[in-house]
Amino acid sequence: MSWQGSYYDSQRVFGRGIIARDIAEPLISFDATTPAGAVRAAMIELNQDVAGVREMGSIIGYVERAELSDGVCGAYAHPIDQAVVLADSAPITEVIQALNRSPRAFVRLLGAVGGIVTRADLQDPPVRMWLFGMVTIVEMRLLALIERNYQDESWTRYLSESRLEKARALQDERRRRNQEPRLLDCLQFSDKAQIVVRNEALRSQAGFASRKRGEAVIKDLEALRNSLAHAQDIIAFDWDVIVQLSENLDRVIELTQRPALTSEGE
Repeated sequence: MSWQGSYYDSQRVFGRGIIARDIAEPLISFDATTPAGAVRAAMIELNQDVAGVREMGSIIGYVERAELSDGVCGAYAHPIDQAVVLADSAPITEVIQALNRSPRAFVRLLGAVGGIVTRADLQDPPVRMWLFGMVTIVEMRLLALIERNYQDESWTRYLSESRLEKARALQDERRRRNQEPRLLDCLQFSDKAQIVVRNEALRSQAGFASRKRGEAVIKDLEALRNSLAHAQDIIAFDWDVIVQLSENLDRVIELTQRPALTSEGE
């Protein structure tokens, strides 16, 4: 398969594979004349912070649980048109960017608002797998850059002896399992990243403006991968890098698929 075909396959999988309706929750709703206290009690029982407000059967606004007090819930309604509303087919990248602007986004189902998505919904397995895939293609890009620029193991000068010892130990272990891995195949994510960011030519090909910037980006990506691998909270600690991945999806995929130039300009 050509890299162009592979690029469009990856773009389809990572750009459109998960959409808003896959992660949205149904939006509970109440008639505008329902007592605010009753609505608040129901929202507490259902563990919901936001609910829709209906008039003549249609959702025309929403209320926030913390604001409800006396009177009817309609008195506390916020207009839907002032909120972030997404199509149910909106890609995950659009969902993430919307949630970077607002604590919630409403989702249109069959032409009417019927769902809601918050950052907490991004903790679900489909999104976590999507993010892990994104980090993986970044790692593939780093490996491809090293492979195309070094025909031997001269890249080892960019790593400390302790890191090389760990890679050689893993190589020996794999050989005991009747595998024949290259030393390069036994490097960790951070090792590949260090080689790339410490080599000016590779760093430029990877799109890092400086070594300091490259190291910061890689550190964030590695932290996100660790959070994903250990089922930890990715919203509290990794939100900024999640937003960056969603904003740069096309560039990440294209760089991963496009053949890299060698440092000698071949």
